[in-house]
Amino acid sequence: LTPVALATLVVLAGCSQPAPKPDAAALARTGATTEDPWLWLEDIHGERPLAWVAEHNAETAKAYADTPAFERLRSRILEVLDSDARIPMVEKIGDRYYNFWKDKDHVLGLWRRTTLEEYRKADPAWETVIDLDALSGTDGKRWVWHGAHCPKPANRRCPVARTPGGGDADVVREFDLVDKAFVEGGFHVPEAKSETAWIDADHIYVGTDFGPGSMTKSSYPRTVRVWARGTPLAEARQVYEVGMDDLAASATRDLTPGFERDFLVRTIDFYTSETFLRDAQGTLHKVDVPLDAVVDVHREWLLVAPRSEWKVGGQAHPGGSLLAARFD
Repeated sequence: LTPVALATLVVLAGCSQPAPKPDAAALARTGATTEDPWLWLEDIHGERPLAWVAEHNAETAKAYADTPAFERLRSRILEVLDSDARIPMVEKIGDRYYNFWKDKDHVLGLWRRTTLEEYRKADPAWETVIDLDALSGTDGKRWVWHGAHCPKPANRRCPVARTPGGGDADVVREFDLVDKAFVEGGFHVPEAKSETAWIDADHIYVGTDFGPGSMTKSSYPRTVRVWARGTPLAEARQVYEVGMDDLAASATRDLTPGFERDFLVRTIDFYTSETFLRDAQGTLHKVDVPLDAVVDVHREWLLVAPRSEWKVGGQAHPGGSLLAARFD
């Protein structure tokens, strides 16, 4: 194998489930052995595997990156990535328009905002909300942006997700858009693959690593819990759980005035899931659609997009259809 292929194998070893053990009797008949000489690579954060990866990465870099052609390509890509001519894509939160921006002077990025009037100008004036480069220097960690989710209609308190170094696991911390600062004593979820969603000003849904058995085999949250402000994370009350072989459990609350609803989701795999309405008593009511359907709710409407044909109500709807029904 080439160094590129070898290094790729290490990545794949860390991302996939271990292969099933071969049948010992069948192997014995062929004279083979069940011993895997590469089993030590399963320790993806171990000193020896990482040294092995570094060694082969160095070989790859020498073979492919240490050339004039590579440097020309690298320079052209950086020129595009650092160009001020890029369109700053925005998200509207309250009355401001937010953008996450990276360039040669802000390698880790700026979360910034502006007004609609300014955004319409050729050179808008931006107000910095979070400077990841400055924050990384203060904290002594290389923070990588994973996004912020600001609930309507308040549009003030936002769980901000950052990962130290760029992995899937992140740190979630409550941020105040008015004060432009993290909330002292606010919600703070330590580094893990986590899911959070507001319920009200003092409660959130949280799925994270609560210890053995709380994560699926795919390393995503297996439980959903309700966490009250001012209480330890360990005391968050469990309201939902999926199986170890499922992909993940998650929850959300639609905060649209007059249409407040709580939903719990069992994600079976990347293409199948179950959605449940959680009523005020905590009882779950399944949204009875096919497992492969994409479900969304907007005010009084339930939107369903089945991936395969769905026969319901005396009609057959082909995969790829978009169907709407009154949610109630």
